[in-house]
Amino acid sequence: MSFFPKISFQCEVEEYLTKVFRNNELITALGTQEVENKYQSLLSHLSHPPGFTTVRVNTHLASVKHVKKMLFEEIQKQFKGLRVPVLEHPKLQDILLIPVIGPRRDLKKHSSEVIVGAQCGYAVLRGAHVYVPGIISTSRFMKAGDLVSVYSDIEGKCKRGAKEFEGFKVFLGNGISELSRSEIFSSSGPLKGLGVRMIEPVYLSPSFDNVLPSHLFLQNLPSVVVSHILNPQPGEKILDMCAAPGGKTTHLATLMHDQGEVIAMDKIANKVKKIQQNAELLQLNCIKAFCYDGTKALSVEKSEGEQEGPPFLPESFDRILLDAPCSGMGQRPNMAYSSTLKEVTSYQPLQRKLFTVAVKLLKPGGVLVYSTCTITLSENEEQVAWALETFPCLQLHPQEPHIGGEGMKGAGLSLDQLKLLQRFDPSAVTLQGMDINSLQDSREDDLISLANKDCIGFFIAKFIKSNSK
Repeated sequence: MSFFPKISFQCEVEEYLTKVFRNNELITALGTQEVENKYQSLLSHLSHPPGFTTVRVNTHLASVKHVKKMLFEEIQKQFKGLRVPVLEHPKLQDILLIPVIGPRRDLKKHSSEVIVGAQCGYAVLRGAHVYVPGIISTSRFMKAGDLVSVYSDIEGKCKRGAKEFEGFKVFLGNGISELSRSEIFSSSGPLKGLGVRMIEPVYLSPSFDNVLPSHLFLQNLPSVVVSHILNPQPGEKILDMCAAPGGKTTHLATLMHDQGEVIAMDKIANKVKKIQQNAELLQLNCIKAFCYDGTKALSVEKSEGEQEGPPFLPESFDRILLDAPCSGMGQRPNMAYSSTLKEVTSYQPLQRKLFTVAVKLLKPGGVLVYSTCTITLSENEEQVAWALETFPCLQLHPQEPHIGGEGMKGAGLSLDQLKLLQRFDPSAVTLQGMDINSLQDSREDDLISLANKDCIGFFIAKFIKSNSK
C-alpha cells in the first residue's frame, strides 16, 4: 500500500520507460494486464525506501556474530528499547539486515516546519538525521530545541531561506531543531553539522553516524551480491573500473583476505580520495586507488620503467568488476527523477566503451562482472546481447549466489540466457508496511525472502573470457 505518490519523470522519459516496460516480448509472455500491473507496482516501489537496511560487516576486523551483538545493543539504545531484530543472511554471510518500521501514519504534525532538499529527504527516509547543508527553509521563528515537522521539497521549487512554503512537499517525520533559523541562514553561519535530530521519522531505521565505523559499511543488498559473484581469490590482481565510493572495492579486498591487489579507478579526484579513506578506515592495504578515466585504461605498449597505475597492458587482470555509470533509476527512494531523456540515453555508449576496455584488460579464463543500479533494458539486457555478439570470446556464466530474479524480456535474449542474469526488481513483492507487531509475528525465513526482493533495482551479468584467441 503506497504512502507516497509514485515516482514522477519528465514526460519524454516517462514515454521512453513505458515503451520499455510494455515491450512486445513481455506482453506476449505475461499478457497486457500483468505487464501493466508490474510496471505500476515498480513506480510505487521506487518512491518508497527498501524494507530493510543492509550493512556489510568488515570481516577483516571482526566476526559477524560479534558485530551483530554490538549492533543489536546500539539499535536498542537508539530505538529506546524497541526490540527490532538484526538478521543474518544464509547466502550472504557477511551482511546483517535490519527491518525498517513504517510507514508510521499516526504521527502528529507540528506548526514549525523545516523544508529539506530531495536528496537530504531520501537520506532521512533511510535513517539519517538532517544536516544543515540539506535545509532549504524553516518557519519564521524557529529556535534551537523546537519540535519541528520535516518535509521534502521533491520538485525543487522552494527558495533557500524562505519563511514558508506552500508548494508540494512530502512529510518525512518530526525532529528537534539543533539550531535557530538565524543560525542556519546567517551569512557566516555553520554550513555543516546537525540541523535537526529526527525523533519520529515516518520510516524508522537506525542512524549510522559514527556507529562502528571500522566494522560496518552501509551497502544495498544487491551491491554486496556483486562482489560475491566476482569471487576474487587471495593473490589475484583485480580491477574495479568505476569504483567510487569504494563499497565494492573494500568488499573485494576483504573477500581476498587483503592478499593480492585491488586496483580501483575513478575519474573524479574527490571520489578517489573517498575510496582511499574507506580503505584506511577498514584497515585494508591491498587497495591502490587511481584518478583515471576507465575508457582510457588500456595501454598498447609497455611504458618505460615499472608502472603500477593505469593505463594497463592487455590481459593484465584475473577478474574485473565494471559497476558502470548508469541512469540510476533503480535507486530508492526517489520521488522525482530529474534527468532528461538525452541524459538517460547517454549512458549506453559510455558503458560500451568501458566494457570494450574491460574485455581487453581481462586475462583469458578471467571473470568479468557487469552491473548497474538501473532498470532500463538499454543499459542491462541489451548490453548483454551486444557484448555476446561483439566479443565471441565471452560466455555468460551462472551466478552464485543467485538471489534476484532472472533478466527481463525485450532484448532478444533466449530464456536460458535470461536465467543466467540477475535482475533485482522491487515490483516482485507487494508494497507493504512493517509495524512492530507484524515484525514480531514474522518468521525469519520470510523476512529474509522479503529482504531479497524489497531492495533497490539492480542488474548483474557474469562473463568468462575463453582461453582461445
